[in-house]
Amino acid sequence: MASPKVAYFYDPQVGNFHYGPGHPMKPHRLSLTHSLVLHYGLYKKMMVYRPYRASAHDMCRFHSRDYIEFLQRITPQNVQGFTKCLSMYNVGDDCPVFDGIFDFCSRYTGATLEGAIKLNNNHCDVAVNWSGGLHHAKKFEASGFCYVNDIVIGILELLKYHPRVLYIDIDIHHGDGVQEAFYLTDRVMTLSFHKYGNFFFPGTGDMFEIGAESGRYYSVNVPLKEGIDDQTYMNIFKPVVQNVMQFYQPTCIVLQCGADSLGNDRLGCFSLTTKGHGECVQMVKDFNIPLLVLGGGGYTVRNVARCWTYETSVLLDEQNSISNELPYNEYLEYFAPDFSLHPEVTAKYENLNTKQYLDYIRQITHENLKNLQHAPSVQMHDVPPDLLSLENIEDPDPDMKNHQNDEDMRIEPANEFYDGDRDNDKENEMLDV
Repeated sequence: MASPKVAYFYDPQVGNFHYGPGHPMKPHRLSLTHSLVLHYGLYKKMMVYRPYRASAHDMCRFHSRDYIEFLQRITPQNVQGFTKCLSMYNVGDDCPVFDGIFDFCSRYTGATLEGAIKLNNNHCDVAVNWSGGLHHAKKFEASGFCYVNDIVIGILELLKYHPRVLYIDIDIHHGDGVQEAFYLTDRVMTLSFHKYGNFFFPGTGDMFEIGAESGRYYSVNVPLKEGIDDQTYMNIFKPVVQNVMQFYQPTCIVLQCGADSLGNDRLGCFSLTTKGHGECVQMVKDFNIPLLVLGGGGYTVRNVARCWTYETSVLLDEQNSISNELPYNEYLEYFAPDFSLHPEVTAKYENLNTKQYLDYIRQITHENLKNLQHAPSVQMHDVPPDLLSLENIEDPDPDMKNHQNDEDMRIEPANEFYDGDRDNDKENEMLDV
């Protein structure tokens, strides 16, 4: 079977934003991830795009106009004039005001939106935006380090073409913002695997949160306890996802790959390895339906970069051809002392997820899914226009041999040539003569 056609979105500036000293959310992790993707040569196998930047109008497809205008106007310099607004929009400690806050939101949201449009137009099979996946943001407020919910905006775009979209969330935190947005509709099923209990943020995601009105039974929650490892996670992930696919029959999937569910995360309490996390991505990819892959949480920067690089290779069917030894790159010191793609995970927490507990969750979710009447469809209607044109607005410079956009979209055939020590064209021998 041919490898999927993958579109990869990366904004060179998105890793330069800073939430402030001591804050656990570090956009710099995106620069590390992209560096590994480059140095492993994975970029040669994908169409690489500098993404569209979302406008306030795009964001207001979900968020309130007042809230988006606030994000446009607030800066660390004028924050004193917005004292009343800060509490109203939940901006302060977890969601601080930092330089370029709206610009940051515009970049990660635009990449998700463009990924959705490329999927809608069959320009790719898989679209990847590691800067997206900010699943806590609500219609009227920021939450959990998230300001604009790019996932909801991307799903709204997908719904123009797709009757049923499945959202899967493997972040350690419940995907509450996305669930809330689609709680009353059957057009989107939300499926979240997350830590629940003991006041763990955001405090939602009980298995009995199942949706309401038209959306009753279309919210599926898998509340887990601390310490879950790869094998235990797959014992619940695989059957639940399989059941959801069977009953709901989505025509498109959005997968949020929050890396705070990895072992040794600064804010997490699970014990997943990069391979275990990647196995979830592999399973979802293997359904062979249009797939939008997003980032999310992840607060031990070096492990986030390893995880998302590995998962990029999984999406490209290249996971067996990349070395566990990290290639030389400008951030190599971050990965000391092992300098490996798959570091060992030391279980800091006892695995409290017993077989009986997971069997109970599996049974409840299965019973709820059986209550679905059928996979919902929509009547024929005129498809609204895409939010942005896929045609290149700039005319290529006729004096340039290879236009930059053409270079970005060029995928290197697997049999074209070898690099480095595997070089097969005898160049090195000729130099020795």
